[in-house]
Amino acid sequence: MKLWRSVVGKLWMTIIGLVALVLAIVGMFLLEYIDVTFANSNDVKHLFIITGVIGFSLTTFFAFFLSSELTKPLVQLKEASGRISAGDYQTRIKRHDRRTDEIGELARAFNHMAEQLQANVMALSHEKEHLNSVLRSMNDAVITFNAEGMVILANPRGYRLIRDELPGDGVLLDGKDESIREPVRAPEPLLQLFGQVVADPRELHARLEMKGRMYSVILTPLYTEELLRGVVAVLRDVTEEHKLEKMRTDFIANVSHELRTPLSMLQGYSEALMDDISSDPEVRRELVQVIYDESLRMGRLVNQLLDLMKMDSGHFEIHVAPLNMRHLCERVARKFQTMAKEEGVGLKLAIDPDLPVVMGDSDRLEQVLTNLLDNAMRYTPKGRTITIRGFVAPHAGEASVVMEVADQGTGIPPGELPYVFERFYKVDKARTRGKKESTGLGLAIVKNIVEAHGGKVAARNNEDGGATFSFTIPLNMGQ
Repeated sequence: MKLWRSVVGKLWMTIIGLVALVLAIVGMFLLEYIDVTFANSNDVKHLFIITGVIGFSLTTFFAFFLSSELTKPLVQLKEASGRISAGDYQTRIKRHDRRTDEIGELARAFNHMAEQLQANVMALSHEKEHLNSVLRSMNDAVITFNAEGMVILANPRGYRLIRDELPGDGVLLDGKDESIREPVRAPEPLLQLFGQVVADPRELHARLEMKGRMYSVILTPLYTEELLRGVVAVLRDVTEEHKLEKMRTDFIANVSHELRTPLSMLQGYSEALMDDISSDPEVRRELVQVIYDESLRMGRLVNQLLDLMKMDSGHFEIHVAPLNMRHLCERVARKFQTMAKEEGVGLKLAIDPDLPVVMGDSDRLEQVLTNLLDNAMRYTPKGRTITIRGFVAPHAGEASVVMEVADQGTGIPPGELPYVFERFYKVDKARTRGKKESTGLGLAIVKNIVEAHGGKVAARNNEDGGATFSFTIPLNMGQ
């Protein structure tokens, strides 16, 4: 109303100017019919002309003024709307918002709308950044597909997975911020799962192997109202869990097998004694000897399993103290001298006389040497020699004491060398030549004990036959 009253006032002034102009023109025509004898007729004529010119000038002035007052704020409003639509949310109409008419109210409403729009855009931007931060910090890969199965969005973990699976499409991937420049085709294993979700649009759980890694995958359909517009896939790397699960399954199967054999023999031979199958004292003594040997074997297996359980649970402790490895090797060698003579195997020490004292657990390192020598005796033929060496050598950038147990047997098949320290792994049984069978845990225990000392274990075949097992103990152990 204020604007209207202002406009009406200006219109009245314009009308008055127009009336004055009309009167001036009418007067000029009337003067043509007035008696020219009047002395002041020219003066009246001039007066009408002046009045008309003034009225016309005032009308023109107010017309331009009124046009400017009405159109200029609207033009500014249009320009401000264009800047906001272009993304400049800080645009405001500064001068007209102080007016008290409708133009001023319109300017204030526009500024309030711009402030609310800027606040909403900032809130959405913060929410988007928060969501991006969550996605970037996730260890799981998150990949979004459109309805055609093209990857349109991925977090950094998902980006790297796609990049590794699709090296040929690197031009579509931005390595700077680990993002996707434009939709790319999903890896083939994921496309198969995507097709299942599209065919039956509900959440799908699956396991997937890609590039030698195992992934747990959850695919969830995305809807707009009732229209499927895409699928979100969350992939978690469960390779280690898969290995542990397989190891656990194999462990149970192997333990069951290893315990079943001696238990069966104990049961069978004890039943034979109870049924008094033979009255020959020598035969009965052999049966009792088998029962005794199998009980010892089962006892060794149980003790080794207990050791491994302690190592896995973190309750395995080593008591570090100064240790002379030369004296330890001599003590272990004396224990095996009798067995070596019975087997016809030579046992030789080649320890560096200047071998320094190390920090280690005497009992545990004696167990390491015992297991290695027991393994060497099992695979060394009669008439051959087992050698225990000890010397100092750099290892992994630091000085270490290196201990080696070398036999002159048939060696280890090259394909089996990487696995000899795994639990329950046994090399070809035929190589033992009928000697007592191993439980497959001795070398695994060796590895755990040595690594608890900060060292490393290794196995290699000798050029002249046989195999050498070695382990290192850092000289700075315990410092």
